[in-house]
Amino acid sequence: MRDLMGIMKQAQAMQEKMASLQSELDSVEVSGASGGGAVRVRMTAKGQVLGVSIDPSLMVADEREILEDLIVAACNDARGKAETTAQEKMAELTKGLPLPPGMKLPF
Repeated sequence: MRDLMGIMKQAQAMQEKMASLQSELDSVEVSGASGGGAVRVRMTAKGQVLGVSIDPSLMVADEREILEDLIVAACNDARGKAETTAQEKMAELTKGLPLPPGMKLPF
């Protein structure tokens, strides 16, 4: 019975740490870039876009599709960094827990 109580306490502590991590990920910023830095996107580690910066030299009406592609690429770059950051934070949180290999906890 003591083992069950210990497991329940560990689960509650883990739940509190997860809530804290979720809150922390809202304030962690990552940035992505494309076109050699001509387009930059800032977002939270949870994927909320905070801002987009576009070099004025890209504002050419005939090259709209290129600019659109660069924005998508910068967003995807930032999203990839956000996912990596969230996974790193989660790894810190679950360090030392007896989780099966390859198991991922939801964010």
